[in-house]
Amino acid sequence: MELDFAPMEGVTSCLYRRVHAGSFPGVSRYFAPFLAPDGSGRFKASALRELLPENNRDIALVPQVLCNTAAAFLAVSRELGAMGYGEVNLNAGCPSATVVPKHKGAGMLSDLESLDRFLEEVFSHCALKVSVKTRMGISSTAEFPAILEIYNRYPLSELIVHARDRAGMYKSKPDLEAFAASFPHCRAAVSYNGNVVGPGEYKKVMSTTPGLSRMMLGRGAVTDPALFRRIAGGGALEKDELRDFLSRLEAAYLASGLGEHFTLARLKEVWYYVIWKFPGAEREQKAINKSRTLADYHSAVSALFASGRYDAEAVFRG
Repeated sequence: MELDFAPMEGVTSCLYRRVHAGSFPGVSRYFAPFLAPDGSGRFKASALRELLPENNRDIALVPQVLCNTAAAFLAVSRELGAMGYGEVNLNAGCPSATVVPKHKGAGMLSDLESLDRFLEEVFSHCALKVSVKTRMGISSTAEFPAILEIYNRYPLSELIVHARDRAGMYKSKPDLEAFAASFPHCRAAVSYNGNVVGPGEYKKVMSTTPGLSRMMLGRGAVTDPALFRRIAGGGALEKDELRDFLSRLEAAYLASGLGEHFTLARLKEVWYYVIWKFPGAEREQKAINKSRTLADYHSAVSALFASGRYDAEAVFRG
């Protein structure tokens, strides 16, 4: 089984990826949070720095692009190819209300003729392998057969299917039945994505779709950075192991030149997920969120780890 780490904006930066890879081996590939170019293919220099090979040493990384014109996608792909990348991933799954109305992300699925034209131009000119991360529809997963018909016309290197429609955002139950029904009809290699927050959910997906060989983990893996190990049959995340990981992450942020304010902001983004490992810790969570200095943060985190609330089996339920 190939297990990939999903792109998570604001969390899985190059610093996070390096610390995670050094602490918890077992990830097949990391997917970088999306680049969002303008219509000409230009994007922020800070986004490019996230993808520089020297900032991702010893990590198998796949860049992702979110845009609605083939010209922009191709312009970014050329830059990525010059950096040494051999694959680029198209984001056709982001459900955000700031993205979908612009016909980006999952919004691309609202006009299949436009999606078809986009892919035709991309595959006619792109020198890199192109994979797609997609939702199964806008308002219903029943839309997916028609969407898949479009994808099947092109030599995708991989189709990563988030088994929800856009309307379900991240709250609805993944439609495992619809995913399993579509799996035999996908011409590209298929990867499953959607709410695999623990070994139990992993086993449920595998029992529903025998033959599946690829899976992408996101929120569950940020909550439990040892989830890849657990799914492979290894041990659960130990409390001291988690604390050490968070300390290494903080040190990496500071060593990169991030100031105290920005380091705290990044750590709080991670704690939004990690706090699920501490059931009933609402008071301690509030103290972490209210911290304005690293000294306050360290005090709040120490109190949480000393609280006895840690549960190695707890998973993300947000």
